[in-house]
Amino acid sequence: MSGVFKSIEMVGTSSESFEDATRAAVKRAGESMRSLEWLEVVEQRGYISGGDIREYQVKVKLWFKLEGADE
Repeated sequence: MSGVFKSIEMVGTSSESFEDATRAAVKRAGESMRSLEWLEVVEQRGYISGGDIREYQVKVKLWFKLEGADE
């Protein structure tokens, strides 16, 4: 898995779970980027209203392999 990678940060949200919020960020990134290979959950937080968790939010760092960087 040699090569050169670039990273970006995104924030995903979900009303269901941190996992769903992570999947939402990866899915959206995959719609406009190629060669996504790694992710790191950098932060997790949630919005509370009326004593219940209403929204889960994650900041993820995503890495993709630069094209032509296989040397």
